[in-house]
Amino acid sequence: MISKSNLMTRHKPLIVAVAIVAVFALVCVIAVVPPAWAEDPQPASKNNAVAADAQEKKPGGSAPEIIVYASDLSKKALSEFDFWDDPASPGGKMVGTPNTGDELDPPPENDPHVTFKVEVQQGIPYRCWVHMKVGAPKVKSQANLLWAQFANAVDKANKEVFKPGTGSYLTAQGPAQQGWSWVDFKLEDNSSEPALVYFRTSGEITVRLQAGMEGVGFDQLVLSPAQFLEVPPSEAVAKR
Repeated sequence: MISKSNLMTRHKPLIVAVAIVAVFALVCVIAVVPPAWAEDPQPASKNNAVAADAQEKKPGGSAPEIIVYASDLSKKALSEFDFWDDPASPGGKMVGTPNTGDELDPPPENDPHVTFKVEVQQGIPYRCWVHMKVGAPKVKSQANLLWAQFANAVDKANKEVFKPGTGSYLTAQGPAQQGWSWVDFKLEDNSSEPALVYFRTSGEITVRLQAGMEGVGFDQLVLSPAQFLEVPPSEAVAKR
């Protein structure tokens, strides 16, 4: 008769082997099925939705760039400005004022000016740039100054600003050297901060550019809600 101790001794290798297999199987299960605390607490689909929502709410994300070429203006848009030929300008045309050496008065004075209409969107910031041609200085005129006004414009507090026919306007002061330059319109104090323009409603508005000195000219105006909020166009001709 085989004693119980002898039986255990004879089957001990088999018991050890079974135990090893069981432990290995348990380790595999743990590796394949991660514990609950290891799971991502926020599903990827939710993260994607948040990112998409933030992108949709970026200021000026859906508003188009407004680029006006002087060559597209009608003769009726000009008051004491003239069309000048310039091969470097879009359409081969720019507009400017003759230079007799005089300085000009700011709005609301009705000095040489150009008016035209553009479509804007409500409640988003626009930055205004002009591609200015600084003329030859003569007597009092440095031929490098323009003022801008916009119908239906407001500031961040929704207060009316820069209305044509008033003394509220933005100033573009070009460099002293003659030639072409992208110049941004700033507040009257020529602050280093960019001057942003908002509009009370979406739709068509009137832009009025008035010469600050005789001999100044331009061939493009940009109202940018996005691409040129921080920097001017890098090319001589802004693409539209």
